Amino acid sequence: MIGNSEKAAGFGAITQAARLIAAAGRELYSDPATARLASLKATVCQDAATLAREVHLLLVFGGDGTILRVAREIAGSRTPLLGINIGSLGFLTAVPSDQLAQALKHIWQGHFKFEARILLQASARCNGRLLNLTALNDIIISRGIVSRLIELDVRINGDPLTRYRCDGLIISSPTGSTAYSLAAGGAVIFPTAAVLALTPICPHTLSNRALILPGNATIDVAVVSPKPATILSADGQVMSELGTGDSITIARSHGSVRLMHLAGSSFCETLRRKLHWRGATI
Repeated sequence: MIGNSEKAAGFGAITQAARLIAAAGRELYSDPATARLASLKATVCQDAATLAREVHLLLVFGGDGTILRVAREIAGSRTPLLGINIGSLGFLTAVPSDQLAQALKHIWQGHFKFEARILLQASARCNGRLLNLTALNDIIISRGIVSRLIELDVRINGDPLTRYRCDGLIISSPTGSTAYSLAAGGAVIFPTAAVLALTPICPHTLSNRALILPGNATIDVAVVSPKPATILSADGQVMSELGTGDSITIARSHGSVRLMHLAGSSFCETLRRKLHWRGATI
């Protein structure tokens, strides 16, 4: 089990899960922070990557941010994640905390399925040094706190696409299509689709629309504008400040992450529930 130690609301769900796991005769492992938070009697592993090598399932308690962090830390592992929602919207968390007991019962009975989600890999040359990033949702190149447009040259598979004058660019995986990309006007993409999405943030030219790219596309972005500061982030975590002439290459990672879902769940149902979609016949 891995919990978000900053969410006090997760304490009850974590301790409940520990009781249910012990009652089912399963062996409990945890990271140090979660073990301290809930005073768990568990085998403690130093980090998520070590946990993933020792267990058959990772229960992650928190919101989407916690899932994103753990997914990056165990990138490429075959050990599946099941998200227990302690947050708000929770597109990646499959189980509300108040349904934990029922969910674990379904798991013990084998009523679940796995879904592979692609990861993004970015290599950036920032101020003469090489930076490598992994993301489950998105890689974002955006302006800093100054309210001025930045200029970014973009190539797709080596072919010039355009020079964007915008607040930034979002390169998202299908999983990330329901995050910042959606808020910026991008399409909702089924998480199992083999595509990438490129969504400009507030482009100066209104004809610059979101693009859906093949899953094997390579996206090269070069920073043109000297000011304002340009920021590179992965899954919402600020990684570096970019300068004029710095470049970023984004592509699908060779690794992936496996998410567990309970039998009977679907992405369509998630959209209806999370985005409150309603229709005449549903």
